[in-house]
Amino acid sequence: MKLLRFGAAGAEKPGLLDKDGTIRDLSGVVSDITPETLKNGAIAKIAAIDPATLPAVEAGVRLGPIVNGVRNFIAVGLNYVDHAHETGSPIPSEPILFNKAPNCIVGPNDTVIIPKNSQKTDWEVELAIVIGKTASYISEAEAIDHIAGYAVCHDVSERHFQTERGGQWMKGKGSPTFGPLGPWLVTPDEVADVQNLDMFLDLNGTRVQTGNTKTMIFGVAHLVSYISQFLQLDPGDVITTGTPPGVGMGMKPPKFLKDGDQVRLGIAGLGEQAQTFRAWSA
Repeated sequence: MKLLRFGAAGAEKPGLLDKDGTIRDLSGVVSDITPETLKNGAIAKIAAIDPATLPAVEAGVRLGPIVNGVRNFIAVGLNYVDHAHETGSPIPSEPILFNKAPNCIVGPNDTVIIPKNSQKTDWEVELAIVIGKTASYISEAEAIDHIAGYAVCHDVSERHFQTERGGQWMKGKGSPTFGPLGPWLVTPDEVADVQNLDMFLDLNGTRVQTGNTKTMIFGVAHLVSYISQFLQLDPGDVITTGTPPGVGMGMKPPKFLKDGDQVRLGIAGLGEQAQTFRAWSA
């Protein structure tokens, strides 16, 4: 299934994308796609419904973030071999973890705001995992059973804040709008091989990132198991898993986002996003 949320910001309804590409309204089946509804079996309940029996939604509706009320937004740094090489960083011996602020999550096509005093706002197409049931001290073999689905995430990053202002990376990762998520939450049964998905990102119509999840240093199952050794993962938690090469900081000379820039990004089978970047204003 491809689940989604649609409507005005703050008033989204749950939906699904049927086999013909029509959005169907799920609000008569589940109240929303949230940590609580995932915990209480929302996906199994939706899977039992014939999409043709659900009301169709008008084409062109705004898409919201795929999960409402995310509590933990965990990110993995330097998790692609080719991206680590382009940044001149050593290959990590264990996953590098940091947090993005949950309130930076927005819809897949919403405007992204370049923060106040930004010098180096950068792009990163990433595969995101949404947790479907509580995971604590689980094995890699158990990991997939704890995943509700996968999605495209744009891990927008301010490199000056991240690497030149001291402390932890999260300073450059959690500004408002720095986490577009969607368009769909794709259930694992629709993803033949999560470790072989093509990825791309275009800046103003020019391809800058091309990659594949097969170059991950730590795969999806390993990440879910690994993170569960240190904290409890709950339904609705999001893990964004790193980016392939082609980010602005790796260019020679480096290139960063500015007001009016257009970005399009996507992952095979998981859909695409498109955002306009705007400078912060009071």
